[in-house]
Amino acid sequence: MIKELFLVLHNIRSAYNVGAILRTADGAGVTRVYFSGYTPVPAKKNKIHISSAEKMIAKTALGAQESVDWEKINDLENLLKEFKNKKIKIISLESINGATNLKNFKAQFPLALFLGNEVDGVPKEILENSDEIISIPMKGKKESLNVSVAAGIAIYEILK
Repeated sequence: MIKELFLVLHNIRSAYNVGAILRTADGAGVTRVYFSGYTPVPAKKNKIHISSAEKMIAKTALGAQESVDWEKINDLENLLKEFKNKKIKIISLESINGATNLKNFKAQFPLALFLGNEVDGVPKEILENSDEIISIPMKGKKESLNVSVAAGIAIYEILK
């Protein structure tokens, strides 16, 4: 069975986090990564002038930005509709009350995993359109993990 997993990185601030997530996506065999909001995107292949954000992505992605299928989207609402029309389950990774513990989550593919801003998380409009919200159980005093670390844990747990 092919496990189609799409990632949507929405309003991720750190280019280093974007690069780390791309590297994980490559290693795990993620189908496609979508960048939305103000998430920085990798440089296009053979681009001459590269921004500092593109350099940071390249530094942490170590080439994964060239091997992972990715796309910058400008209309998140249309992407959500497209996922619904194609029967792609919309799953948000967010630490909120009522979220399903990642260990208890039963993935149904195809699946789109939404990851949000490092401080504010996944926005309400995405959570409201999600088929399920999952969270990583935290045992320490901190309430969340770095988004790239959380992405890695969730991706590999979902695909196992």
